Amino acid sequence: MNAQKPGLHPRNRHHSRYDLDALCAVTPSLRDFIIANPNGEATIDFARPQAVKALNKALLAQFYGVREWDIPDGFLCPPVPGRADYLHHLADVLAESHQGQIPTQASVLDIGTGANCIYPLIGAHEYGWRFTGSETNDAALASAQAIISANPGLSRAVRLRRQKDPTAILSGIIHKNEQYDAIICNPPFHDSAQSAQAGSERKRRNLGQSAEGALNFGGQQQELWCEGGEVAFIRTMIAESPQFARQVLWFTSLVSRGDNLPELYRALTQVGAVKVMKKEMAQGQKQSRFIAWTFLDDSQRQRWAQTRFKA
Repeated sequence: MNAQKPGLHPRNRHHSRYDLDALCAVTPSLRDFIIANPNGEATIDFARPQAVKALNKALLAQFYGVREWDIPDGFLCPPVPGRADYLHHLADVLAESHQGQIPTQASVLDIGTGANCIYPLIGAHEYGWRFTGSETNDAALASAQAIISANPGLSRAVRLRRQKDPTAILSGIIHKNEQYDAIICNPPFHDSAQSAQAGSERKRRNLGQSAEGALNFGGQQQELWCEGGEVAFIRTMIAESPQFARQVLWFTSLVSRGDNLPELYRALTQVGAVKVMKKEMAQGQKQSRFIAWTFLDDSQRQRWAQTRFKA
């Protein structure tokens, strides 16, 4: 049971294979979804959405102190190790302006926090950071708020804001006198409902399910696709970012397709980003990355860190 998962960040808690007995101890319902793989080893039945949800529930309870977690059916059920990886790499980005020390007091804006509220849950536990989560969907907002309210202490670390303008990303969420040390974003990947459906079919085939099988891993329209896909979404975020150049230290976004990067780099040049970096991530065979940009030069970023961060 000690096989390593290659590529995860050194601080990620999920390098080893899941200890199913320990996970079932904190979330007994997970036991209903354990099957034997072709080698006769116990594993999770990943083809069933309820199994993925039960696994998330157990991981959040065992590793992140989240005792109460649930999402409505049909909403995105995110893989916890990969989401944690984004935050660990982000911590390294913030540490660069802070003499290599990860700040324990950072304020992070999570764009599209979702019904699952996953990034604030992990980031508040791992680093003690404070989070603001934005969301356009009322049901997702209600679900995220229910998670926060059900777990003691989380309401001090996480607040939610509704994005009233579906065409805006940062505007209307970042208030006039606020500052954020980082913005994180997991943008909708697909450019149409058809593309999202095809992705679901591929995922099902990879899991050995028939096309008529159970629903996929969930996801509402705004979680899975938007007009123009992730490039259009991130380009909107880039176009809005200069308005907040002095209020945000690092703007970041996941980019699921590497061949989308050149267009995004051109957009960042056009808005005058002072520094742009890319962080590569991997979980087994799955490759991912995020880009980060700032409008502050080295000395401005160091002053920001001296003013706002504690080691």
